[in-house]
Amino acid sequence: MARISQRIGAISESATLKVDAKAKALKAAGRPVISFAAGEPDFPTPAHIVEAAVAAAQDPKNHRYTPAAGLPELREAIAAKTLRDSSLQVEPSQVIVTNGGKQAVYQAFATIVDPGDEVLVPAPYWTTYPEAIRLAGGVPVEVFAPAEQDYLVTVEQLEAARTERTKVLLFVSPSNPTGSVYSPEQTAAIGAWAEEHGLWVISDEIYQNLTYDGVRAASIVEATPALADRTILVNGVAKTYAMTGWRVGWMVGPSDAIKAASNLQSHLSSNVSNVSQRAAIAALTGPQDSVLEMREAFDRRRKLIVAGLNAIPGFETPTPTGAFYVYPDVRGLLGREWAGTTPTTTLELADLILEKAEVAPVPGEAFGPSGYLRFSYAMGDDAISEGVERLAKLFS
Repeated sequence: MARISQRIGAISESATLKVDAKAKALKAAGRPVISFAAGEPDFPTPAHIVEAAVAAAQDPKNHRYTPAAGLPELREAIAAKTLRDSSLQVEPSQVIVTNGGKQAVYQAFATIVDPGDEVLVPAPYWTTYPEAIRLAGGVPVEVFAPAEQDYLVTVEQLEAARTERTKVLLFVSPSNPTGSVYSPEQTAAIGAWAEEHGLWVISDEIYQNLTYDGVRAASIVEATPALADRTILVNGVAKTYAMTGWRVGWMVGPSDAIKAASNLQSHLSSNVSNVSQRAAIAALTGPQDSVLEMREAFDRRRKLIVAGLNAIPGFETPTPTGAFYVYPDVRGLLGREWAGTTPTTTLELADLILEKAEVAPVPGEAFGPSGYLRFSYAMGDDAISEGVERLAKLFS
């Protein structure tokens, strides 16, 4: 009898966290590694949010269990945010607060996917999606869009991948790892296709407030209102408000799905930390000046890293219009000798870059096919410039 269950034993470690941990270990050993691995804003959480948490920690009512689905005040604030940013009117009862967006992703798939159900996963994709689908017993079906398509899948590609077992479409805009954003027209076309075929949609909107160049990430339920009864929206405060460590995310969806997810959460983790929930209320209902300031900084860094990488032969980097990642096509660097090594995959290329340039990107194999690297620019301007300079020296 196996010591570890087959289901859990088959799960791979998060590639992004693995690379970031390796980079941090090398830094702790004294090496000047610059890590582009973690999708984590380098800003402190805005002061008014922290102050709300301090006050909450001192209030004894927050020292006790609260409803598993979340504090009523936070669920109301999330419903208001969903109307404001996704143009979907929901009741607070259609909201469940989770321990970060990652738990929301897991619970969304666990709630609607049965063993053998297929989930269409546009690629490049965030490394956790396929694992969460497999944990639910589902089958992830990758639909790859290359750099030439700005990493955006088409209706024709989705239809070619659809079978009688297809139950769910995963929709992510802006994207991690590419930063690509579907236009309102593209979103509407995909939404109409999903509606035509009676599919569920799980839409990860965690980066919806981080867009640039006047681009707006239209929610799929805004583009196709008829989908609202079969769509679960996943979101959280982590990226927009520099609150990755506070662990507050949420699911918004049809009442029956949210009730089922709430039942699951009541056994899985119960309620999210009350202090973190109070902080999230302050984030969603308080002043948004700091959000705009952080987005302006990300925009500046976006332009800096795109220009820097595209000046290096072998890097083909589309300009992202959302999130805080770039995803260069580096197939031109493979099969060539660099510093005495000839990498044939981006796994090997990323190891070479870390060893020789002391720069840590995440290889494309974590997000789909080989041939690509992900760089997060949620870091200081000087670190970006130094990292790009090291890459230019290595590949000169």
